[in-house]
Amino acid sequence: MTETETATTGVAIGAPAPIVALKPVALSAPGRGEDLRVRISAPVTGRDLPIIVFSHGYGSSLDGYGPLVDFWAAHGFAVIQPTHLDSRTVGLPPDDPRTPRIWRSRVEDVKHILDQLELLEAAVPGLSGRLDRSRIAAAGHSFGGQTAGILLGLRILDPESNRSDNLSDPRIKAGVLLATAGRGGADLTPYAAENFPWLRNPSFAHMATPALVVVGDQDDLPLTVRGPAWTTDAYVLSPGSKSLLTLFGAEHSLGGISGYEAKETTDENPRRVALIQQITWAYLRHALDIEDAGWTLAQKTLSESADPLGRIESK
Repeated sequence: MTETETATTGVAIGAPAPIVALKPVALSAPGRGEDLRVRISAPVTGRDLPIIVFSHGYGSSLDGYGPLVDFWAAHGFAVIQPTHLDSRTVGLPPDDPRTPRIWRSRVEDVKHILDQLELLEAAVPGLSGRLDRSRIAAAGHSFGGQTAGILLGLRILDPESNRSDNLSDPRIKAGVLLATAGRGGADLTPYAAENFPWLRNPSFAHMATPALVVVGDQDDLPLTVRGPAWTTDAYVLSPGSKSLLTLFGAEHSLGGISGYEAKETTDENPRRVALIQQITWAYLRHALDIEDAGWTLAQKTLSESADPLGRIESK
């Protein structure tokens, strides 16, 4: 591949490779109520592909987030996207007995995918033997960011059992949490506390797996009384190696990551999406011990820009 220097970060990123995407692959999931449907995207060439399992936002599906998924796959990652039970394509009624456990079933979906990697790999023509199971990341947007966070060590007070179980997964070595929820308690609006009980009492104290937290400084969600700062809690309140990318002027869709021409994008900005593509790619290559130069250069370039789209801080 010819290396090209990107205008946004200065990071040398290979030219995009052709990708193959297969959907839906149905995984039998006893006890779930229906099969788990996933999409798998990967470059058509290359070996030892690191893996990203991407968890969609509330109501979305395996068909979302093309701007991120296509970029990651075209630049050397295998990306697996489940359709969770809250998806509009599933149509679960509010009174379904599974509804109160949706937050937990999402985590179980990702774990089931990791348990069935051999089957998923075999389902895609030409993919067998090309995945690197030692380099797995969890990523997600909004509700999906919380799902990824739980797999990194975030603990949720289960509204049914009143317990905060450890649902982290040691197979996951890094995470990218995009526009995800913060603390509960008095930080929640009455609407959020009543309708989303899994937001009431999260604890970031055990979320030690390395992660990049991505936030928009104009992401004023109706779930919190704190404003956009609420989405920085996954960075501020968690231990271990963490980085925070704050995007100036960005709202909840962060410029349009949820899909090409997605109607829920309120702050369309292709330059911002390009920055997220490049920063997340460079970060994951760093966090998964592939190479550090890109992440180092991306941080330096952003900090020295005369007209930055955002800022990065780390701890």
